[in-house]
Amino acid sequence: MRLYAIGDIHGQLDLLKAAHQRIFDDGGPDAVIAHVGDLIDRGPDSRGVVDHLLRGQQAGRPWIVTRGNHDRFLPAFLNQPDWIDPGLSSGQHWVDHPGLGAAATLRSYGVDPDQPREALLRDARAAVPADHARFLAALPLWYLHPLALVVHAGIRPGIDLQDQAEGDLVWIRQGFLDSDVDFGPLVVHGHTALEAPALYANRLNLDGGAAYGRPLSAAVIEPGAVHLLTESGRQPLLPE
Repeated sequence: MRLYAIGDIHGQLDLLKAAHQRIFDDGGPDAVIAHVGDLIDRGPDSRGVVDHLLRGQQAGRPWIVTRGNHDRFLPAFLNQPDWIDPGLSSGQHWVDHPGLGAAATLRSYGVDPDQPREALLRDARAAVPADHARFLAALPLWYLHPLALVVHAGIRPGIDLQDQAEGDLVWIRQGFLDSDVDFGPLVVHGHTALEAPALYANRLNLDGGAAYGRPLSAAVIEPGAVHLLTESGRQPLLPE
């Protein structure tokens, strides 16, 4: 029994394809792969990432993709243009916040981000394929596997999985990252970028910072062991 998992992608299509290839080399083309979300924003080809994962699922690949906080922005903009994510402490809109990466996502769909909001919305609605918007909006918030619980940001300790708030599942840091609670299954997550993936007693953070020019993390989880998949093969991860 094994599960493969990939960290935050952020529009890095070439890195995603390379991570998939490392997994295929280790576990074959039918490997079960869970992606922790944040498919879009910041990187150069958010459209390509969404299309690659969507077409893979349509082709029957056993790929699971959980919803990241960034994955909510684009479909929300198309359907509720004035929506501001309550998880943003800045209170800024996705297209106005300089650090969220909306401009890169819009450009990947051929939309000029440097235009008035009304024109931007019109062009985005015309350019973003309907199946892309539906795919992002319908991503599950978590995936429970016998070996791990895969979720974008983490979970609120002490709350049943079915009762977890979406805001926590895609945004939580304080209260989860500093918790030593035994969650039962290993919690595999991203959201909080590190210099490299890190394994702890109760969780595995796979956000190695691909959004900032670092490698895209891919790992294999097996009973009693977690390995990072590198170009030179498996590298064991030991709890910190």
